[in-house]
Amino acid sequence: MERRTMIKVAAAGLATLAQAGGSSAQTAATTVAPAVELDEATVAELQAAMRTGARTAVSIAQSYLARCDAVDRSGPAINAIIERNPDALAIAEALDRERRDKGARGPLHGIPVLLKDNIDTADRMRTSAGSLAMGESIAPRDAHVTEKLRAAGCVILGKSNLSEWANFRGARSTSGWSGRGGQTRNPYALDRSTSGSSSGSGAAIAANLCAIAVGTETDGSIVSPSSVCGLVGIKPTVGLVSRAGIIPIAHSQDTAGPMTRSVADAAVLLSAMAGPDPRDAATRASRSHHADYTKFLDPAGLKGARIGVARDFFGANDRLDKVIEDAIAALKNAGAVVIDPVRMPSIPKIGEFELDVLYFEFKAGLDAYLRTAGPGAAVRSMPELIDWNQRNAARELQYFGQERLIAAQKKGPLTDPAYRRALAKCRLYSRTQGIDATLAAHRLDAIVAPTEGPAWLVDYVNGDHQTTSCSQAAAVAGYPHITVPAGLVWGLPVGVSFFASAWSEPTLIRLAYAYEQATKMRRPPQFLATARLT
Repeated sequence: MERRTMIKVAAAGLATLAQAGGSSAQTAATTVAPAVELDEATVAELQAAMRTGARTAVSIAQSYLARCDAVDRSGPAINAIIERNPDALAIAEALDRERRDKGARGPLHGIPVLLKDNIDTADRMRTSAGSLAMGESIAPRDAHVTEKLRAAGCVILGKSNLSEWANFRGARSTSGWSGRGGQTRNPYALDRSTSGSSSGSGAAIAANLCAIAVGTETDGSIVSPSSVCGLVGIKPTVGLVSRAGIIPIAHSQDTAGPMTRSVADAAVLLSAMAGPDPRDAATRASRSHHADYTKFLDPAGLKGARIGVARDFFGANDRLDKVIEDAIAALKNAGAVVIDPVRMPSIPKIGEFELDVLYFEFKAGLDAYLRTAGPGAAVRSMPELIDWNQRNAARELQYFGQERLIAAQKKGPLTDPAYRRALAKCRLYSRTQGIDATLAAHRLDAIVAPTEGPAWLVDYVNGDHQTTSCSQAAAVAGYPHITVPAGLVWGLPVGVSFFASAWSEPTLIRLAYAYEQATKMRRPPQFLATARLT
């Protein structure tokens, strides 16, 4: 494997921004991260190193853990990992023995992975959604995603921090903060947000703390942190990946998905995660759609593709627009037929109904999850959680409240006509009159748009303040969405999105990979104290 030298980084904490729930605020300092062979290493490179004997699963896990020591808890202290797996090295050792005795299980044999801390692991790690009320909860059973990754031979290195309760607790929340995990910082500028809710997964993979990670999304929680952390993120079709054993928000929109440094790595990870699960009825349809997605990694995949530019999502930031214009030019240069503009007038109407759907489904889903949570869980229902947070407000509610929990608790059951009307309207505006209508009208393979604006400052006073996002349509429709690094704005990563109809992952991966190979816009972070505005 090619030796990769770790860049020297300026690691600066911020005296003005305390690391809530984590270590104390840092003063400005300069450190040098250790030189390692794993900087920007791909799954294929790691696998080749193990195959030739240059590395073992144990040595790879050890190198990433050393990197975590240098970057996550000290040095720049990005605080991306909420808990390390105490059994990681033992698992890696067993996989090394298996490789010697029987050969590798597949492309993920011995590859370290981080799981977002709302994905159940029946081991010595907790599954908490970042909540102190769940800080001692050990799941009685692995999530189906966890089972699949263990079967593929992954080494689960640990759990990543997240926006608490997947960013569905407070109306003016701060992404990347949880009561249990504290504040995760953006490795490109430490005073900036990682977005959310898969904040720790995004920051960790951007900073090369692990090979690959799993995030979850209800609306933007994979693609948004992937965009602002310079990553590839895939939000799959709802039903391609099982939701069993994942702390829910809304069953009509929830899904897990890959967060990686390359489209190839995302394709490998999605191939391992996807497939039917008896515990999740929505995955029955995946039997005829689950595939080895690496087969669609075609560098010429843009030739002849018809791609529509959704201009509805432009105009929030001139520099962002310029980056995406360059991305559109790259699509044309790679042989795509670009239809520009395409308009999606039904999309703004979704906002009138989506939140109601989320409230109804959150109440039903979270209550069901809490009833079967591990014995260490301090709460067993949403009312108990609301009460627990209030009694522990000094630790849990010091920065923002729990308005989302309270609003959800007031909703009725899923048989309520108000819920059924809101869900029908969401599907009408996102699917029938939205993505499906746009694709059909222009005979498109996919729609492209800026994924997200550049990362904003972490702000406990006002909460998050995003400038633009294109995640809603695909999220509400339950359709797939891929973001790929498109460039930098003031040194901060931004992504370009590809989305289309249900089960179009093969097409989107083909297009995204061809774009990535034509542009190669992924840039490692430098751990600056603040954005470089020159």
